[in-house]
Amino acid sequence: MAVATPLTTPLPAHPLPKKPLPAGWPRERYESHHRRLKAMRLAIALLDTGTYRPEHATNTKIRTTAHAIGVHPPSDTTCRLVRALIYDNC
Repeated sequence: MAVATPLTTPLPAHPLPKKPLPAGWPRERYESHHRRLKAMRLAIALLDTGTYRPEHATNTKIRTTAHAIGVHPPSDTTCRLVRALIYDNC
């Protein structure tokens, strides 16, 4: 039986520097990338507030959470993606 070892290197106190996305991608790919990042931030914020089921994450609740964490209001498509991410984490 393997013994779990704790992390030996501490996690960085500050986020890693952002790198620009490569040039030349179609616009839809940039939009999809940013939509997924936004949905992930919102899903994490909802999980932190105790919303663990996708049926409890209404569009209104997702948009209220977005306002609370300082993110532009998400579209209906982004709200569906947030619920899909919460469902995958169950």
